[in-house]
Amino acid sequence: MNGMKSDHNASSQEEYLPHYLQKEDPFASKLSREADIVAGFYLTVIGNDFLILMDFVSHLTFFSPLEVVGKPFSIISFFSHRWVFGWMGCRWYGWAGFFFGCGSLITMTAVSLDRYLKICHLSYGTWLKRHHAFMCLAIIWAYATFWATVPFAGVGNYAPEPFGTSCTLDWWLAQASVAGQAFILSILFFCLLFPTVVIVFSYVKIILKVKSSTKEVAHYDTRIQNSHILEMKLTKVAMLICAGFLTAWIPYAVVSVWSAFGQPDSIPIQFSVVPTLLAKSAAMYNPIIYQVIDCKFACCRSGGLRTRQKKSSLKKSR
Repeated sequence: MNGMKSDHNASSQEEYLPHYLQKEDPFASKLSREADIVAGFYLTVIGNDFLILMDFVSHLTFFSPLEVVGKPFSIISFFSHRWVFGWMGCRWYGWAGFFFGCGSLITMTAVSLDRYLKICHLSYGTWLKRHHAFMCLAIIWAYATFWATVPFAGVGNYAPEPFGTSCTLDWWLAQASVAGQAFILSILFFCLLFPTVVIVFSYVKIILKVKSSTKEVAHYDTRIQNSHILEMKLTKVAMLICAGFLTAWIPYAVVSVWSAFGQPDSIPIQFSVVPTLLAKSAAMYNPIIYQVIDCKFACCRSGGLRTRQKKSSLKKSR
């Protein structure tokens, strides 16, 4: 009986054809033309909105590279009612989306660890130098490059989304083979679950530490109190940025996992586009957070220092 079951599973995996091989044209939109136009306007007005452009002009360091290299391809394709850049463009677009998405999440993971160590282990801040930050950035983007490029080594791939006008990691490989399942599980663990656990752990520990040390900090002199307030303001901003990023990407991750290990054709195409559009709007939250909280102003309100001196101090902290 076990042999019959394994033969049946093997045959079902061999018989499975992903959506992009079931039809002659995998890049034709499966949505109505009206729905594509709405999605195109959404990415133009919201996903690539005026706040991001404003933030790019006033705070160049906060602008996401994915906004430059990714969004125009999706917008053009939605308005064209099909993916117009072929298989090479599809694979490049999928690589870029995964590369910058993974890099952003790992960067936020590193920031959460930095916040955790600086607030929960005060001695950490005394030895961290500028070159350590550059080394950390190099490791982060090397990590993202590795995982984004692994599919090109033959263990994975990039493929069109079920609705046809965008491309992503080929989650459907998990339906075809055990090797595909191992690849997708590795991606999920190292590029989503592990970083998310580290972020949640770091900020939970920070919250617990702050609750227990509020009275203790009150006994220090003004300079230490001001430094503590500054660290907490920056931590709140970092926490909100992480929360916005995860809120945007987790629905897409859930749908992707279902496509990989559940019933991939059970999700209506009209609904599958919604998590994708939500994920593409992740960068929209950063300028909103900076504009609403106004970190520079909030962090510099306390302390009795001159405005120019406080701005300089904040820049060094960032």
